[in-house]
Formats: sequence, structure tokens, C-alpha cells
Amino acid sequence: MTIPARVDVGGFVGQIFVVVLLVVVAIFVVVVLFRSIRIVPQAYAGVVERLGRYQRTLSPGLNILIPFVDRMLPLVDMREQVVSFPPQPVITEDNLVVSIDTVVYFQVTDARAATYEINNYLGAVEQLATTTLRNVVGGLNLEEALTSRDNINTQLRVVLDEATGKWGIRVSRVELKAIDPPLSIQDSMEKQMRAERDRRAAILTAEGSKQSQILEAEGRRQAEILRAEGDKTAAVLRAEGEAQAIQYVFDAIHKGDPDEKLLAYQYLQTLPKISESASNKLWIIPSEFTNALNSFSTAFGGGDKRTNSADTGAGGTTSTS
Repeated sequence: MTIPARVDVGGFVGQIFVVVLLVVVAIFVVVVLFRSIRIVPQAYAGVVERLGRYQRTLSPGLNILIPFVDRMLPLVDMREQVVSFPPQPVITEDNLVVSIDTVVYFQVTDARAATYEINNYLGAVEQLATTTLRNVVGGLNLEEALTSRDNINTQLRVVLDEATGKWGIRVSRVELKAIDPPLSIQDSMEKQMRAERDRRAAILTAEGSKQSQILEAEGRRQAEILRAEGDKTAAVLRAEGEAQAIQYVFDAIHKGDPDEKLLAYQYLQTLPKISESASNKLWIIPSEFTNALNSFSTAFGGGDKRTNSADTGAGGTTSTS
């Protein structure tokens, strides 16, 4: 008969205890490492508290904390943020209720101030923008509020930037997205704008007609002036041409040294032109006409020169009607 070996219970329990202890130590080390190492993304900042008090602000990158002593609060976004607030009813100076939508551009510049100086900086910015908007628009009438957006935006930005400076927030821009007056006022404004457009159209039409008439009159005047200048130039040139022609004829006659026969013939050819006009009822024959006839007849073998000379001594005029 064989006797079984005695089991070492104490050694077995000791081994289990060692294994458990090693596992606990490993878990503890992992937890310590997890709580000690913090990685902060770019454009974010982390506020660290040590035993409940502010200790420091973590910058982006790898950071080491003291486990179970340091605690990091939720990360703060340091980028510029755009927040659109819902429409807010605002009463203008002329007691009209308008609905205004605002858009605020702001950026957290101090994570510590944004964490400890204000409970909810986003809600605070919204409420401050609403109250400031009512104060600014309350001093303007509807027309000024609709046409002075830049002025309103500037005033809102200045007030918000001054008020949020101690919260570690910088307000860069404030924009009025929409200003909606009541429906009855919108109808009246549309009628007014339509009447204004009709008035401007009538004025522009009248001015266009006036300008057209002025231009037409100016064109006619210029045409008359140019026509008169053309007639004047033509008359001057015609007179100069006739003068030159007469001068050429005169020079040619003197150079040719004509005798009395040729002169008498030319005189007889020119004389009938006196009565060419249809309106002439009376024309005068000069006394030289008989002398020209006498010279002409003598040249072609006419009668007695003495008789002709006696006849031509008495000049006369003849009229016909």
C-alpha cells in the first residue's frame, strides 16, 4: 500500500498572492502612466488644477502631470469661433418692433480667465450682444437702423470687446445678418420704394428728353453755322475766282493789244445780257452803243463816216417795258 505525498498548500497560496500582486501593480502603473501623460492637440489649451487650485495652463503637445494630485479640466478651444444667435425682437426709436439676427466672431485668448472668470462665456456673449443691440438700435429709427448697419456693427464690437476682455475673450467682428421689420411696414416700404422708383424713372425720362432736345437744337445750330460758313467760303472763293478771271482777261486783252473793231464786237456781244433776267421791265442803252455800231459798220464797209459821227454825237437812252 502506497502513501500519497503531502500537498504544499501554503506555497500554492503564496504563488497566487504574488501573481495577483503583480497584476495589481501592473494595473496601478498603467493607471499612473495614463494619468500622468496628457497630450494636448494644436489650437487647444488645458487648465491644470493641483489639489483644487489653478496650477498652470498646458500648451499643445506632450505634458506630464502628477498622478492623483493634478487634474486637467476640459480642453479650451483657442480658435476663432463664429456663433449665430437666434433673432431678437428690438424696439426702435419710432416704436417699431424689428427682428434682428446677429453673428459674433470671437476668440479665447486666455484659457485661465475663460475658465475661472465666467461660468459660461458663450451664453454671456449672447446675452451681452442682445442687450447691447437693444441699446444701440433703441436710439435709431427704422430707416436709420436699416441704413446704418456698419455703424451698429462697430458699436456692438467695441462694447462687446471691452466687456469680454476680462473674460479672456477677444471679439473681432459683429455682423447683423438680417433686420426684419413687421409685415405691414414691409408693405408700406415696398410701396414707397415703388413710388420712388417711378419718380426717378419719370425724372430720368424727362431729363433724357430734355437732353435730346438740347442736342438736337445744338446740332441744328452747328449745321446752320457750318452751312453759313460754307456759303461764305464759297462766295469768297467764287469772288476770288471771278476777280482772277477778270484779271486774266484784262491782262490778256492788254497783252493782245486789241483794236477798236474787236472791242466793238465784244461790246455788242455783252450788251444783250442786260435783259436776260425775266424780271427786267426797263433797261437802258448807253450812249456808247451808237459808237459801237458806227465802229462795227465802218469796219465792214458801212456808210459815210461823217454821217455816222454826226449821228453818234448825240447819245440817248431807250426804255422798253
